[in-house]
Order: sequence, then structure tokens, then C-alpha cells
Amino acid sequence: MLIFSAAGLFVGFAVGVTGVGGGSLMTPLLILLFGFSPAVAVGTDLLYAAGTKAFGVWLHGRQQTINWPIVLRLASGSVPASLVTVAWLHFVGIDDQIERLMTLTLCIAIVATAILTLIKQRLVAAGKGGKASAFLQALHGRWQAPITIAGGLVLGVLVTMSSVGAGVLGTTLLLLLYPRLSAITIVGTDIAHAVPLTLIAGLGHISLGTPDFTVLGFLLLGSLPGIWLGTRIGYRLPEHMLRPIIAVMLIIIGVVMFIDTVSVSISG
Repeated sequence: MLIFSAAGLFVGFAVGVTGVGGGSLMTPLLILLFGFSPAVAVGTDLLYAAGTKAFGVWLHGRQQTINWPIVLRLASGSVPASLVTVAWLHFVGIDDQIERLMTLTLCIAIVATAILTLIKQRLVAAGKGGKASAFLQALHGRWQAPITIAGGLVLGVLVTMSSVGAGVLGTTLLLLLYPRLSAITIVGTDIAHAVPLTLIAGLGHISLGTPDFTVLGFLLLGSLPGIWLGTRIGYRLPEHMLRPIIAVMLIIIGVVMFIDTVSVSISG
């Protein structure tokens, strides 16, 4: 079981250094390296994410770097979407087709996370000038709140089905819609939204019987020190080089999982 703690240490360190990782690394590891089914991997990782991010919310709350009205906007879309998705999973049941759908959703979320990790800064910079800026300024008016809620709705479905999306996808959405917020507030707000979303989705998966609590305990045992270590020494490491490396690794993982899933579907 100590190998699960080692995996948690690795993922926690990656998150601490770059802010990228979490579900996009942990869930594929559980599937590809340890052979868990997609449903078990997703359910376990959702509770893992809720546990690791809760500490971050406490820290950001003390520093007053959370915009709670935006958290409520996101949650008003994501929480109902998560509950509906869990209810649908209860209705259809967890079978091979649903697990393949989970895997395909995971692949899409992982590749999207990787691409946004690579282009996020350029995307934000482009949004600050020219036609893109004018378009975004229009969104920052009366459409800002509805788009935030709609974005939360999409995140709710993605996270419940794949455990991926609450991190990089959420922060990119906030960066585009709320450019006046400081970077630290963007991160704090996204984490504050991720905790109730992953917790509710995780509780939904408990009702489905998918999480492995023994594995969850060992993952947390390794990841919490990993996050602390990565945060402490992260400023000494070349983040501008590490983030692309992790992004490319995620793309490879996503493509491999997609090809494997499609091959199984065709052979089946």
C-alpha cells in the first residue's frame, strides 16, 4: 500500500510546484498504473481532491483571497449539475458502457487541461488587447454572471464524470471573465469552488459504491506532505519549464487512454 502513498507524494509535489496535476494526474495513475476501473478511480480521486483542497481553502480564507460571490455563482451551476449527473448514473447503473464514457470524458478533460496549461497565459494576454478585449468587455457586463453559472454547470458534469476540470479549466474561466481579480484571488476562488463540488460529487460516488477508502487514506498520507514540499521549494524550480513538461505528459496520457478505450470498444 505504500506505493499509493508514493503516488500521492508525486502528485502532491506536482500540484505544489506548478498548480497542475490533481485529478488530471491521479485518476490516470489509478487506472493505468494500478489497474482500477474508471468508476473506482474517479470516485476515489474526487474524495482525494476534496481532502487536499480543503486545506487550501483554509489558507486562502485566512489571507482573504477568496471571492465568495463568484464561488456562489459557480456553485449555483456546478452543484445542481453534479447532483443530476449522479442521479443519472444511479438510473443507468455503472456498466462497461458507462465506464467507457467516463474514460472518454476523462481523456477530453485531460487533453483540454494540458492545452490550456500551455496557452493560458497567451490566451489571457490576447484578451487584454484588440478585438478580443472588446469581446471580453462585453462579456464582463450583464453576461458575466450567466456565463459564470453556465461554466459551473459544465464543470459540474465534467468533474462528476471524470474528477478533472475544477483546476486549470476553472481558473482559465475565471481569468477570462474576471481579469481585474488578482492571480492569488483567482486561485483561491477556484479552490473554494472545487471543494464543495468535489465533495458533493464524491458523496454521490459513495452512494454508487465506487470509492476505495483504503487507497484514499494512503493517497492522502503521501499527498499532503508532497503539496507542502512542492510549495516550499517550488519557487526554486523553473516552473516555466515544468508546466510544459507536465502538459505534454498529460496529452500523451490522454491520447493513450483514448486509443485504448476506442480499441476495446471496437474489439468488444
